[in-house]
Amino acid sequence: MKEKLYKTMSLTGSSNIVLGILIITVGLATGVMMLITGGNLLKKKSSIRF
Repeated sequence: MKEKLYKTMSLTGSSNIVLGILIITVGLATGVMMLITGGNLLKKKSSIRF
């Protein structure tokens, strides 16, 4: 019984680490894309007329 519990805890811990790394990577990529898009909008601000 203890071996099964140990394997379950090990699998859960490793999957949490993998998910954490994925979330950090997606967050960083999204942040960089937002910075680039915002910079482009500010650069083209003078050419927009209403």
